[in-house]
Amino acid sequence: MADERVHPTLDDPVVATLSESVGGPVGTRAGRHRWWTPVRVLLALTAICFAVGMVQKNNCYQDSWRDGEARYSHMCYSDLPYLYTGRGFVELNWPYTDDEQVRARYDTMEYPVGISYVAWATAWVTHWVSGSPSLDDRYGQSVATVSADPDVVEESRTYVVVNAVVLAGVTLLATWFLAGVHRRRPWDAAVFALSPALALTGLINWDLLAVGLVAGALWAWARGRPVLTGVLIGLGTATKLYPLFLLGALLVICLRERRPMRFLAVLGAAVATWVVADLPAYLSSKEQWLVFWHFNSDRGADLGSIWLVVAQATDGVDVHTINVWSWVFFGAWCLGVLALGLLAPQTPRFAQLGFLVVAGFLLVNKVYSPQYVLWLLPLAALARPRWRDQLVWQATEVFYFASVWWYLGNFLAPAGGGDSGFYWLAILVRMAGELYLVVLVARDVWRPWHDPVRAPVAQARTTRSNAVAV
Repeated sequence: MADERVHPTLDDPVVATLSESVGGPVGTRAGRHRWWTPVRVLLALTAICFAVGMVQKNNCYQDSWRDGEARYSHMCYSDLPYLYTGRGFVELNWPYTDDEQVRARYDTMEYPVGISYVAWATAWVTHWVSGSPSLDDRYGQSVATVSADPDVVEESRTYVVVNAVVLAGVTLLATWFLAGVHRRRPWDAAVFALSPALALTGLINWDLLAVGLVAGALWAWARGRPVLTGVLIGLGTATKLYPLFLLGALLVICLRERRPMRFLAVLGAAVATWVVADLPAYLSSKEQWLVFWHFNSDRGADLGSIWLVVAQATDGVDVHTINVWSWVFFGAWCLGVLALGLLAPQTPRFAQLGFLVVAGFLLVNKVYSPQYVLWLLPLAALARPRWRDQLVWQATEVFYFASVWWYLGNFLAPAGGGDSGFYWLAILVRMAGELYLVVLVARDVWRPWHDPVRAPVAQARTTRSNAVAV
């Protein structure tokens, strides 16, 4: 019921303090607008946040991402325009074709099938919006010539806009899902809707597609729909690998509740959905379908990873060693989450365990791209819905966001040469911010009375009184 909702000015000390500038926390006689419901307000905030992110990319948009230095100095880089021409979407090539001429001209998409399907579909929309230009002339030209064509350059800008519209819709849907996970706490989704990380990284790649599916899985589980939860996790895994790890969180919950059949329903639906989603690509060309798996297995230490710091600070670390030890560390982390979940006084919440597992994967993975912070956003928003803690964590993400582009633009290179120690610092600061949130979520699991979601309403009222007194 509307009168049972937990209002942020009564629940969160930061919001309560900020509310003093506009009259203080909501009172018992506060009126309610008939149209501006919490969900609609959250959707409006999400739209504004995403629009800010689009404006932030404006400098690169104006020069069609052709200025190699501006994309780093203005921190407006995006993979989308480069993949439009670099993976054959400019000629509407099916990403998993094994046509020899296509493969001789273009590399195969190195992403899971969900992203590849969307990238291909939006290319068709782009061509339609651009007046369905003839492709015959492009087939006989080199890729470099095609990419430099003024019409193609304009198409690449349109391609970014088309995908921005799609990703904006997914982001709005994710907010709607998150607002509905806890009926009494729709405002927890504001942490996602107003995230600086969302604005800055939402258009770097297609990661928001998986984020929307994860948010949907959280909603479906809260609504007691295990099959739908599995379907959404399966689709998420076909889009980005990390939603697969949410199955571990659900396993712990189902073991605690002694409901193994519920977990099997989720698992079965997830596997079946993943297989169906991958089937068109696999049947088109098994070799091209395997590119994603080979690419991730063969790549070395990359941006944002602690392994990159180790590799640059030493004589290097070979790929096999990184592969083995990253999975060893992640396996140990998962065992720790399993023990925490099974020994906790109360059954942990899905978002809490999901956040802990995904955070562990990112911390030890051999690549931690700037936009990977999006993976954690919906989980973190519900796992620890406290603005102070979220702002501390996201401040470290914003710091890293600026640092990685300056690093790639060689703006952080030491005058005497060598590796950039400042970039190493940025990686460590980012990890420290994430570990800060991990510690708080783990504490909430071990001591549920610290969990804002499980705290009694009376405690929220006490928080309000304390905030007003301050």
